[in-house]
Amino acid sequence: MVKAVVLVKSPKKLIAARLKRVSLVNESFSVSGQFDAVAIIEVNELSQIKDVTTEIQKIAGVERTETMVQVQ
Repeated sequence: MVKAVVLVKSPKKLIAARLKRVSLVNESFSVSGQFDAVAIIEVNELSQIKDVTTEIQKIAGVERTETMVQVQ
């Protein structure tokens, strides 16, 4: 299992709720600071992270994402 944190920049107020609808997003919540929301994802293979982040980037209003993969 591979875990990753995706930081999302979006002016949309309900972006965290929209992130929860993306497959393989286990948790999402709003944050303060440079980014507006965080999505926690868990996938079976590292290559799946790109698919999930691409789906997140397609959400209307998403301006930018930054992904950090857990290192073990």
